[in-house]
Amino acid sequence: MAVSRLNEAMAPTQTWPMATSPTPKMTDQQWLDLNDGVIAEFRANGGHCGGRWEGNPMVVLTTVGAKSGKARTSPLTYTTDGDRIVLIASRAGDDRHPDWYHNLVANPEVVIEMGTERFDARARVAEEPERTRLLAARIAVMPRFGGYVDMTDRTIPVVVIDRTP
Repeated sequence: MAVSRLNEAMAPTQTWPMATSPTPKMTDQQWLDLNDGVIAEFRANGGHCGGRWEGNPMVVLTTVGAKSGKARTSPLTYTTDGDRIVLIASRAGDDRHPDWYHNLVANPEVVIEMGTERFDARARVAEEPERTRLLAARIAVMPRFGGYVDMTDRTIPVVVIDRTP
């Protein structure tokens, strides 16, 4: 589904469900195992996931590993800003940035899977005041992200994804 059509479906007052129970602190391997299951579910169900992600807009982001040079995939919730995809590098309020964030900073050429569509894109880290505006917009529709901000002392990066021609 094209991003612009998603914008039409995402009214500014709409909020998406997220599980209300706190996200437990997880090891790197636990994150990888969780992500593998979510990615498999996403791909098997045309971009839809159940559980804590039920009803939330999801993408699968493929980056090139900053150290390994290997393709790395991550399932993420997203919002939009115009035709751009907006990702929040919250890692569920952890004190470390997610690996996918480090990867796209090192190599901003990414692949996005949205529904059944797959396309090349370019990522960039939003600077102030855009970062604050986009984060506030995310919190307005996915309040759980406000909790993630409160759980860490780090500044949570906001990433903007533009489709490449």
